[in-house]
Amino acid sequence: MATPHDNTIRARHARGSHAPQGAAAPVSREDAVGHRRDEVPIDLARAVPMRRWSWIVVMLLASVLFCWLTYALSWQRGVADLRVNAGARVERYAGSLRSTVDRYEFLPYLLSLHPYVHDLLLNPKDKAVVQRANDYLFDVNQRAKASAAYVIDANGLALAASNWREKATFVGQEYRFRPYFIDAIKGAFGRFYGVGTTSGEPGYFVSQPILVDGQIHGVVVVKLNLEWFQRAGADASEPVVVADDHGVIFLSSEPRWQYRSLTPLAPAVKAALDSTRQYYNQNVTPLAWSEDERLDVDGEVVTVHDGRGAGKNRRFLAVQRKLGEPDWTLMYFAPLDQVIANARIAAVAAACLAAFTCLLGVAWNQRRQRVRDMLKSRELLQSAYAELGERVAERTADLQSANERLQTEVQERSRTEHELREAQSELVQASKLVALGQMAAGITHELNQPLSALRSFSDNTRVLIERREYDAAQENLEAIASLTDRMGKITGQLRLFAGRARRGDMEASVQRALDNTLMLLRGRLAGIQVTTTFARGLEDVQVACEGLRLEQVLINLVGNAIDAVVGAANPQASPSIWIDVDADDLWVRIYVRDNGPGISEAHMPRLFEPFFSTKEGGQGMGLGLAISSSIAQENGGQLVAGNVPGGGAEFLVTLRRVQRTGATIA
Repeated sequence: MATPHDNTIRARHARGSHAPQGAAAPVSREDAVGHRRDEVPIDLARAVPMRRWSWIVVMLLASVLFCWLTYALSWQRGVADLRVNAGARVERYAGSLRSTVDRYEFLPYLLSLHPYVHDLLLNPKDKAVVQRANDYLFDVNQRAKASAAYVIDANGLALAASNWREKATFVGQEYRFRPYFIDAIKGAFGRFYGVGTTSGEPGYFVSQPILVDGQIHGVVVVKLNLEWFQRAGADASEPVVVADDHGVIFLSSEPRWQYRSLTPLAPAVKAALDSTRQYYNQNVTPLAWSEDERLDVDGEVVTVHDGRGAGKNRRFLAVQRKLGEPDWTLMYFAPLDQVIANARIAAVAAACLAAFTCLLGVAWNQRRQRVRDMLKSRELLQSAYAELGERVAERTADLQSANERLQTEVQERSRTEHELREAQSELVQASKLVALGQMAAGITHELNQPLSALRSFSDNTRVLIERREYDAAQENLEAIASLTDRMGKITGQLRLFAGRARRGDMEASVQRALDNTLMLLRGRLAGIQVTTTFARGLEDVQVACEGLRLEQVLINLVGNAIDAVVGAANPQASPSIWIDVDADDLWVRIYVRDNGPGISEAHMPRLFEPFFSTKEGGQGMGLGLAISSSIAQENGGQLVAGNVPGGGAEFLVTLRRVQRTGATIA
């Protein structure tokens, strides 16, 4: 089949055969091309292969440069993304460690103010004083969840400790060489992390000077165990370490890095560590690592040498944060294995693309040499195909990069969502435990008085039966049955300790509630003069409150008055309690007053807070006034406290008055 090119040649030959004589015959394209080829100089013919080799060398250099640029860009992008994630993680770890350390820094100060600690320093030879201080430190340490708490005198000798029962107790040990003792005995706040010389366990020590009459008599120290941080930080593939101001790693999720130094230690630093025994029996050696690239002030690319061959060396993106006080540095090592792998994959893809481009160029050039006589449209079409292939390759690379970024973002969001779910579960569990604790504490407090009364009634009943006074014993049994019903009502109202009860149409007689209260507490009222006064016409006054709850309020107030007038701290020669009731058209006021020592002005603002008590340990939970105030408020009233001029405390309960139909208001 004839091509258009062949038809054109035939037409030219046909036109040449009919040309007039004397005219020059047109030269065909083949002849012209052949003529030019024959006229090519020998030097130019030799120069064509040289120019071809030059193009090959240029393409190879361009391919190598392209692969290197692709690797560099992929590396920089991966490191930048990893830097953002590592920065977020190191901030989270630093915040967690900083909050743990800050949470316990107030504890030594509180311990230094306690009178038991002052008595210990003033009477270190008194065994009773020492034992009382040991018990107090043990109780505080158990509640604070610390490792240990101990008191050191001015000579560096530990006088009392929370671990006095243990074999490796701190009592009797000397700590004058420890920096936290040196700082505190000078009047400063001491901070120190080291390995314990007695227990051999590492910990963070915070110390506070003990001031007695303005003079420093000793030091109180609290030791915290921070080993949880290195266990909760990360696994071995993503190490998290904490270094002190000398650059010594004392916390590490990678066990082989612990007690290594980031830089070689100077002889003076080694001497200081030996003198303070900071890392007792630990040989501190430098960590084998090198800095490859500094990204910014807090970020750098490093290589950690394992020491077991070059193949075991690993590269990390190290991000650090300064904690301030104490002067620690937290470092998070993000592995660069995936970034390196992605950069290599990108370089290989670039090499394949470059090879494909080179091969396409060579093929295109050969094809051009073979069909250089073809139409210009064919040449333009091939050029368009080549350009389209390059654009497709570029778009493919862009789509692959976008896909990688999307996958990274999806993984990060999934991880964040998982962490949020875990945090939510922990908060729900914590809320359940808090509610359970509040209910248990409230029920324990409210059942205490009926149980005491039951014990008293049962003892009296046994004595009356032995005396054959059966009528009196029958009355005691009826009282026991009444108290049992009361305890059943208390346990049946658990919702009062978990939330607000629904208000209903309830009313109670003040006289009946007061009689029941005095009957319940008659065993404790022995030897106390109790005076009850009702204003004229108020002997049967009613208030808007359920009877059992009104009795709870009165039992708490009268019980506190009993403790105030017969307390061991300040017993009264003539203990007395006055209960006065008056009212107006809307409100009924019940006054409970005693002649005890009164309420301290420092305790007045916290008087109605839950679990706040001024009684000795084990004698009260600090819930009575909080529950009584809550009951008064739920029934539209209030409970206030104050001191009486001349001595004693007074509590005023104000409740709404219930008006009976046809009753006369006094």
